[in-house]
Amino acid sequence: MPDERGSAARARALLDRHPVLDGHNDLPWALREHDAYDLARLDIDQDQSQHLHTDLARLRAGGVGGQFWSVYVQTALQGDRAVAATLEQIDCVLRLAARHPEQLELAGTAEEVRAAMARGRIASLMGAEGGHCIASSLATLRSLHALGVRYLTLTHNDNVPWADSATDEPAAHGLTRFGEEVVREMNRLGMLVDLSHVSADTMRHALRTTRAPVLFSHSSSRAVCDHPRNIPDDVLAELPANGGVAMATFVPSFISQPTREWFQRYEAELAARGPAGDPDAERRFRADYEAAHPRPEVTAATVADHLDHMREVAGIDHLGIGGDYDGVQTTPDDMPDVAGYPRLFAELLDRGWSDDDLAKLAHRNVIRVLDAAERTAAELRAQPPSVATIESLDG
Repeated sequence: MPDERGSAARARALLDRHPVLDGHNDLPWALREHDAYDLARLDIDQDQSQHLHTDLARLRAGGVGGQFWSVYVQTALQGDRAVAATLEQIDCVLRLAARHPEQLELAGTAEEVRAAMARGRIASLMGAEGGHCIASSLATLRSLHALGVRYLTLTHNDNVPWADSATDEPAAHGLTRFGEEVVREMNRLGMLVDLSHVSADTMRHALRTTRAPVLFSHSSSRAVCDHPRNIPDDVLAELPANGGVAMATFVPSFISQPTREWFQRYEAELAARGPAGDPDAERRFRADYEAAHPRPEVTAATVADHLDHMREVAGIDHLGIGGDYDGVQTTPDDMPDVAGYPRLFAELLDRGWSDDDLAKLAHRNVIRVLDAAERTAAELRAQPPSVATIESLDG
């Protein structure tokens, strides 16, 4: 049997040298929901384990040296309301960094990430989750980039007018002409094209369109767990030619087939017999259901199964980690919060992954993608900003 104490110690030592740059954490939205962005009332410099998956001490315990903070807004918000809420999310990240300057350091380039890590601070980047946040406006896209947003997830759970989501009915069957223009403008800016949440057709279409490496900020393998939020093998196989990176997520219903089926049964029961419109009553209903029907176990080994498969298909140079902490209710049993990354790295060490493999997984691959996006933008710098509109391209 593996020496758990030995692999745990090795994992912690490795993360001291090669900290995690995680692709997706929803802390800003959690702060909005809990205390309307009152950073003093829900101070992440204090233990927040009763309320959040994330605080500064647990980030340190988890070996996190960089984080893409999601500036997500719900798809119930559309148009100007979505844009305004995204700006509030960005403001939250900027205020977090200003409030904790010895711990968090804003970063917008690969070199700034390296410098922040070298200073022992958590490099803080931003990613906008869901193309509805730009309200079909390339000028808004450029403004978000100017404010520090370094990736855009093309959709969230619902389609946008120019791209299909993984969890909505197909409409564009990929990208529309305006969707292609969004990708091209992101290339020109140096903003990463994030293909988590999008349909498989949108993934393939974006890969045909982009000139820069893509990102999957929090998606795992569809071959291991057949969930539409995951990445099919044919798309994973395209990453070496594209240069992109797939950042495996920890969401139990995305990574465990038995857990996905458990949630489908629960949701059917909730729809048939559960309370409607009362979040507290729904939480009690779920607790009662879970007591009677325990969820299947999900652990670091479940995540490692995805990474093993993704490595086999895409190669070690195209993997990363995007935990999705504070964006979900349930997490792996032995990785309940952001302190849990060493458990995954210990599991991978036990499976024979080398220190160099794990350094690439932790942050080297995603920093390489940032570098490549910046080089592509430099090559395209002579091109003027696009003034195309969705009306002019899609009618």
